[in-house]
Amino acid sequence: MLRDDINSALKEAMKAGEARRVSTLRLINAEILKRETSGAERTTLSDAEIVDVMGKMIKQREESVAIYDKAGRKELADQERDEIKIISGYMPARMSDLEAAEAISSLIRELEAATLKDMGRTMAALKTRFAGQMDFSKAGALVKKLLGGG
Repeated sequence: MLRDDINSALKEAMKAGEARRVSTLRLINAEILKRETSGAERTTLSDAEIVDVMGKMIKQREESVAIYDKAGRKELADQERDEIKIISGYMPARMSDLEAAEAISSLIRELEAATLKDMGRTMAALKTRFAGQMDFSKAGALVKKLLGGG
């Protein structure tokens, strides 16, 4: 499970004295815990949900890098880039556009989706199976096109 990988890496980083890695892995764990305890009942996140949390963390850091670069704060931008590299190491490999298109076509056939009314169901299945592996804004446009919406 992804959570175990992160915790094992945290222990190794602590033993090795890798301060940036330790702090970043702790941030990941904090975000996971925050998501698990935010609802009425405590839940345990699946690997796909953890990937979603880390994807959002990467996106936040990319936005920060742009702001820091624009403001000339190189040291802060570099810190954010380091965190992006560390978090990305626990993300599944990204699919190429061609691989994503093949996966989407296959899923549409599997779900027997035929019209735009099936788009929500198709996108939900994509997000469950391929969390962190494809760009869902591009995927949404392709699903819409394949289901006859333009």
